[in-house]
Amino acid sequence: MVAIVKSLFPEQRPAPEAKPVRGSLAKLKALHAEAEETARLANLLGRSGAVGAALPFLAIVTIGLSVSVNPASQIVWLILVGAVALAMLIAYRHAMKRPFERDALKDYAKDLSAILLFAGFAWGAGAFLALPSGLSTGATIAFALLPAASIAYLLRDREALFLFLAPTTVLTAAACLLKPFAGGWIAAVTLIAAAAILVGAARLYERLTGIQSKPAMLSLP
Repeated sequence: MVAIVKSLFPEQRPAPEAKPVRGSLAKLKALHAEAEETARLANLLGRSGAVGAALPFLAIVTIGLSVSVNPASQIVWLILVGAVALAMLIAYRHAMKRPFERDALKDYAKDLSAILLFAGFAWGAGAFLALPSGLSTGATIAFALLPAASIAYLLRDREALFLFLAPTTVLTAAACLLKPFAGGWIAAVTLIAAAAILVGAARLYERLTGIQSKPAMLSLP
């Protein structure tokens, strides 16, 4: 009797898992992620060349608009900014030899992070070395935020913007108090608020365009 019942109602066994299909989908997803990362890094490489030219140009304009400043200190600042541009050019030319190799692009992104951080300190030093005392609040904000906004526009990467903007803002705000500039502590607070607004605008741009900045792409070694 039991055998007859089993024959009429066979035991239902769970269907075997489709491991090959899931494995293929996971592999395809990983390949897609790698291709997307390579494309983002290649775009970053292609856009970063203009930054190396923009910073020295802005430095020369700044010195041309500054008066009553020791030329020797301005030359020192130009050397610092020129060193940034040279380092960026060397890293750019090295990466362009292998523009579509993922490892080379990741190495370049790390190099660019370090260069941008140094660039922020170099540019911020100009608040002490290249700008005259008694500078107005508007000119102080323009000095710090215009190159940062240029980097944000050229690279379209919030992490890159923050690496440059943070040291620039700190040093320029310190110069407002120590040099001092005309605005004093009011200029320092206004500058910090304006820098925060710029970072927020970059974040908003990412959300509106669907571009997400990944810190792993621009992380210090």
